[in-house]
Amino acid sequence: MIVRPGWYGWIVLSILLSPVAGQAGDEPGIHQMQVIGSHNSYHLAPHPNVPGILGARGKVVAKAIDYTHRPLVEQFSRLGIRQIELDVFADPEGGHYARPTARKILKSFHKDAGPDPDESGRLRQPGFKVFHIQDFDYLTTVPTLLEALRQVRAWSAGHPKHVPILVLLELKEEAIVGLPTRPRPFGKAELDAIDAEIRSVFQPGQFLSPDEVRGGHASLLEAIKSRGGWPSLDASRGKVIFALDNEGSLRDLYLADHPTLQGRALFVSVPPDHPAAAWMKRNDPIHEFDEIQSLVKAGFLVRTRADSDTREGRENDPTRRDRALASGAHFISTDFPEARPELSTYEVKLPGGVIARPNPVSGDPGPEAIDLEVRSSRNRMTRNANPNVIDRVR
Repeated sequence: MIVRPGWYGWIVLSILLSPVAGQAGDEPGIHQMQVIGSHNSYHLAPHPNVPGILGARGKVVAKAIDYTHRPLVEQFSRLGIRQIELDVFADPEGGHYARPTARKILKSFHKDAGPDPDESGRLRQPGFKVFHIQDFDYLTTVPTLLEALRQVRAWSAGHPKHVPILVLLELKEEAIVGLPTRPRPFGKAELDAIDAEIRSVFQPGQFLSPDEVRGGHASLLEAIKSRGGWPSLDASRGKVIFALDNEGSLRDLYLADHPTLQGRALFVSVPPDHPAAAWMKRNDPIHEFDEIQSLVKAGFLVRTRADSDTREGRENDPTRRDRALASGAHFISTDFPEARPELSTYEVKLPGGVIARPNPVSGDPGPEAIDLEVRSSRNRMTRNANPNVIDRVR
C-alpha cells in the first residue's frame, strides 16, 4: 500500500528536496556578485621632487598621482581585492622607457631623482612594460606585464576557490605634450602578442575566455541573454577574467576578424547590442547610475570607479563611493582600498568587510555579511566580517 503524506508531510518533503543555499541549484552567477578593485594597481607615488619640475602645474598633478598600492599579492590576500588594472606599454626592442626624462632633469640640477626604475635591468629587456606615464610617473611594483601575470597566476593557483578576478589592461600609446618619449604604437601584431603573453602564463581552464563564456551560442550577447548572465561562480572559481580598458580604434582593431571575440583572450567594452557585449565599463556611477543598473539587470558585467585623482580621499567624500556600491556595478575600482590616516578616514570596502557580496541589484541578498568568496556548493557559510578569516559550517 502506498502511504501518501498529508499537507504537513508535503511541506516537509518539499523542504528536504529543495536546493539548499550554497548548493549547485542556487549557486549565483558571476553577474550576481560585487567586489572591490584597485585603480592603477601597480602604482607607486613618484618621488616628491618629480612633480616639482612641472612648476605650479606640478602641485595639482602631484595630488592626483599621490597614491601607492601594496604589491598585487598583498592586495589579493590582505585587502580582498578582486579586480586590478594594469597600464601596458609596448617595448619591442627594450629600453625605450628605461631612462625617464624627469630623472635626467633632476640629476642635471644635482637633485635627488628618487629610485631608479631600471635598477634591476628589466626595463632594458624587450616586452610589455607596466607603469602610469612615460618620463614622469613611472614607479611601479611590477615593471613588466609578464611579471604581473605570473604573480596573479601564482596567487590564483594557491587560492583555487577565489571568486573570479578581473584583470583590466589599458594599452598606452598616446604622446603627451611636454614629455619627449613617444610610446610605441599598438598594431595588430602587438594586440596578438598581448593575447599570446596571457596564454603563456594562463592555460585553458585557468582563465575565463570569451570562447568559454560564449559556449555554443553564436555571440557573447546571445549567450548572456540566453543564460540570463554569466556562468556560475561554482564553475568559475579560481579563474581570472581579462578585459581591455581601451575603446575606440584600439578596441575596434582588437575586434577586427574577431567580431564575437572568437579566439581572443580579452573581453572588450562595447554597446549592449554588440555581438561581443558581455562586460563593459561605466566609470561614473553618479551620472551613469541608471545605465549601470540597467546593464546589471540585463546580465552584463560592469566596472565603475569609486573615486578619481584622490579627490574623494582628500575631501573625505563618500558620495561617489556609495553610489558605486548601490549601482550594482560588479567591480568597483578605487585608489583607497584602505584608509590613509594622513588624509582622512575615506576607504572603499564592502559592508561587513566581506570580499564578495551578493550583488545589490542582481543578486539574492540573503543573510547579512554573507561572503561569496568563501561560499561554495559544498559549504554553507556563517556570517564573517573579517576577510582574512574563513568560517565554514560543514
